[in-house]
Amino acid sequence: MSSTHPNHPNLVVFEHPLIQHKLSYIRDASTSHRPFRALLYQIAGLMVFEVTRQVPTEPVQVRTPMETTTCRRLKGVVTVVPVLRSGLGMAEGILEMMPEARVGHVGIARDEHTLAPVTYLNRLPSNLAAGPVILVDPMLATGGSASAALDLLKRHGAADLRMICLVAAPEGVQRMHRDHPDVLIYAAALDRALNEHGLIVPGLGDAGDRMYGTN
Repeated sequence: MSSTHPNHPNLVVFEHPLIQHKLSYIRDASTSHRPFRALLYQIAGLMVFEVTRQVPTEPVQVRTPMETTTCRRLKGVVTVVPVLRSGLGMAEGILEMMPEARVGHVGIARDEHTLAPVTYLNRLPSNLAAGPVILVDPMLATGGSASAALDLLKRHGAADLRMICLVAAPEGVQRMHRDHPDVLIYAAALDRALNEHGLIVPGLGDAGDRMYGTN
């Protein structure tokens, strides 16, 4: 099950037992990079069912071995946009469920002096308005990078936007509600807060480092 958080109207938190079970292992500091990647992949694949619940469909005529019948297929094209680098693991899990989706890539880093998000990579399919766009990033901390990514997607024509993350901090959710109130965020957990270093607590550490075994 999932539900909109009572204090954050732009946030849907997943309560499904299987997602919460896998989240317990991905939080565990003893989980090494290989199972961490697998868990990230699996959780994203489970989450995408609810995230796409409101995606438009259209009727099509299909010939079965017995007769012709009316079925429904996705209307338009879905675009999945992971924020590099940690978003890649979740995007792969989503693509396992929707191999027909297009994929864009966005790279955002923080300027060491101004601390403002700076886009260093932008590879997006044309005509993002052709269907839903799903932004993917495991961590929603301050919300600065996610907000900048959504600004970029909107400038490229995306209109039907939603975001998937693994864990979110209240500060990031509030920032997103202020900057992009039209975008619904889906998360496996809303964590307590950001610490003095801007990291989510209890969190799960740096998702990119834990995915790839780097420091």
